[in-house]
Amino acid sequence: MKPTPAEIAAAADRTIPDLIGPDLLVLFSGINPSLYSAATGHHFARPGNRFWPALHRSGFTDRLLHPSEQFELPAMGLGITNVVARATARADELSPAELREGGEHLAEKARTFRPRFLAVLGVTAYRTAFARPKATMGLQPDEVGGVPVWVLPNPSGLNAHYTVDTLARAYAELRSSIPSTP
Repeated sequence: MKPTPAEIAAAADRTIPDLIGPDLLVLFSGINPSLYSAATGHHFARPGNRFWPALHRSGFTDRLLHPSEQFELPAMGLGITNVVARATARADELSPAELREGGEHLAEKARTFRPRFLAVLGVTAYRTAFARPKATMGLQPDEVGGVPVWVLPNPSGLNAHYTVDTLARAYAELRSSIPSTP
């Protein structure tokens, strides 16, 4: 059900539970939830977000999932979390200190759950959260929490530099690096 404008506005600073557990191939980490996502309780739920189409087109899922079907991901070896847990209207509302603190929490999640890869969706947030100012897209030379990291483009509709197809190609590159995926 589509949230009302009042419900979306009331979602500021809310959090969404992680989709995380043992034996994940990839733990995808958004920057932080949108107000729309916090209002619905579903990751990447805002209309215009390209995460779900990119996930499907890259071959991670065999069909296009709706955000309300997010709970199917762990059975596929996929999880979702965020660098910063609190919802905002835009990621640029987060302070560098929040991103660094969120990076510490994300590293702890990686250490605890040991996914095969951590995929951070947004190079600017990754650079700030992990003090790697020269990081670029793709597989990183450094691990986070003992886990290899891929930096992928952020799927937000506000990230106009990428289309669903270019996002899918970047996500597919990660997928092809995982030996046990079909």
